[in-house]
Amino acid sequence: MGLDYVRTAPLRLVFVAETTAPPEAVFQALADVENWPRWYRQVAAARSADDGKGREIRLKGGTRFVETVMAADPAECYAYRVDRTNAPGLRALLEEWRLMPSPSGTGSVVRYTFAVDGVAPLRGALRLLRPGLRRAFRDAVRALDRRLADRAAD
Repeated sequence: MGLDYVRTAPLRLVFVAETTAPPEAVFQALADVENWPRWYRQVAAARSADDGKGREIRLKGGTRFVETVMAADPAECYAYRVDRTNAPGLRALLEEWRLMPSPSGTGSVVRYTFAVDGVAPLRGALRLLRPGLRRAFRDAVRALDRRLADRAAD
């Protein structure tokens, strides 16, 4: 599957949030895989693999992902696809973080797309979980924004 999967997946969940940090800083934080657990509370462990071309992620609760980084365009896009997982019923998953300067010109708009295919019960469960996934995304972006603001102040 290629990056176009964010437009063609059977199920697409899209969430948007703003940060005070510029797109370049947000991108650097996304590409710094090992630090994801510090700002994305659902991530228990994260490790870059294959010289930055891959990721190994473990979520709280035990779900694991081995991923390939599909796009790493500074200040624009960070995307990865799941190659292997222990999540039952998952057939395909691509996550894209699209970064744009905010309309005010002093931060970023982060658009996150969760493009997925799986067995019908999984797709149904994800639709029901949409509010919780939205909240997790927004909480993560807020935590990342605070982390980046603290770094900028140092």
